[in-house]
Amino acid sequence: MRLGQWRTNSILREKIDRNAKYIWFHASSLGEFEQGRPMMEKIKAEHPEYKILLTFFSPSGYEVRKNYNGADVICYLPFDTPYRVKKFLNLANPAIAVFIKYEFWGNYLHELKRRGIPVYIISAIFRRDQLFFQWFGYSYRKMLYCFTHLFVQDDRSKELLNEFGIRNVTVTGDTRFDRVLDVRNQARELPNVERFVCEGGEEKHLTLIAGSSWPQDEEILIPYFNEHPEMKLIIAPHEIHREHLMYIESLLKRPSVRLSDVKQDPSLLEGKDCLIIDSFGLLSSIYRYGTIAYIGGGFGAGIHNTLEAAVYGIPVIFGPRYQKFKEARDLIKVGGGFSVSDKQVFCDKMDELLTYHEVLEASGNSAGHFVSDNAGATDKILQTIQF
Repeated sequence: MRLGQWRTNSILREKIDRNAKYIWFHASSLGEFEQGRPMMEKIKAEHPEYKILLTFFSPSGYEVRKNYNGADVICYLPFDTPYRVKKFLNLANPAIAVFIKYEFWGNYLHELKRRGIPVYIISAIFRRDQLFFQWFGYSYRKMLYCFTHLFVQDDRSKELLNEFGIRNVTVTGDTRFDRVLDVRNQARELPNVERFVCEGGEEKHLTLIAGSSWPQDEEILIPYFNEHPEMKLIIAPHEIHREHLMYIESLLKRPSVRLSDVKQDPSLLEGKDCLIIDSFGLLSSIYRYGTIAYIGGGFGAGIHNTLEAAVYGIPVIFGPRYQKFKEARDLIKVGGGFSVSDKQVFCDKMDELLTYHEVLEASGNSAGHFVSDNAGATDKILQTIQF
């Protein structure tokens, strides 16, 4: 990160076209980038008079997307100190600035406002326990008055902001819904995965896709899989280092194979009940082959992306730590998502879904409709922004 920030000014000097108008998007990391991506790509298609400057704070975002061809210039965002802020804005000279979800940088926001540069936040969500809304939070709250407009995910966020005199707010929803629909429409065909789920015939086997799993998740779902020969398992762990893959294999009591080995020799798929995905970048396309999805992380810091699976119209199961994720709470409300607190609750839910086909179908349909019904945030935002 320090090395990347050190290079930012030279990147801007080299790549910024002084005769062009730039819209600056800032994403903390990869998840926020995915939220902003539909808007960036729509602007590129509909407003060719603008170029895109994309900044990241986290190496986990920058290193993965530093070659993203939807942006004209990509770099790290320097730390939020007055000198660095002025230096960055002098070099970048954006016409419009867009911050994504939780990005609040006081010096950047105040300097953008001072320079008269319109600044927006998209897919934002606010809660009463945030610093902005505490009795001691006025200095933090001043940042919110710098935005030209705030595009929030829900009515509760708008009402909270209104309480504090912030009325330039529009409820547009979450742009991630637009992104996962784009991903679904562009999903890669994976012949080895398709061969695995359709082994022995044209019909797909009942297949559980475990995405971004952690050991706490695997200790719950793998024993169930071991005892149910009628189903297959595709597991894409969050960490794919050697020790974790060996740990997963130690839990399995049915034949398994790693995708990397299948790529070398496709015949290794024969007779296998579990496919271990030991590479990154495939999960969003793999969900299309599943009957049920289990999203990892819910027994740790919080669940991973539930929408990537729900968009394919399959039920989504996750652990108990989902409360901070609005889309997970809403998925439960519509009957497309289910939270499990322990192994027994997971087993009961899986038994219900595998035994009663009408329950499986109805919950899958609810998940799919939930995503499609909530799409359109990108268009709503672009209709409001003054280009």
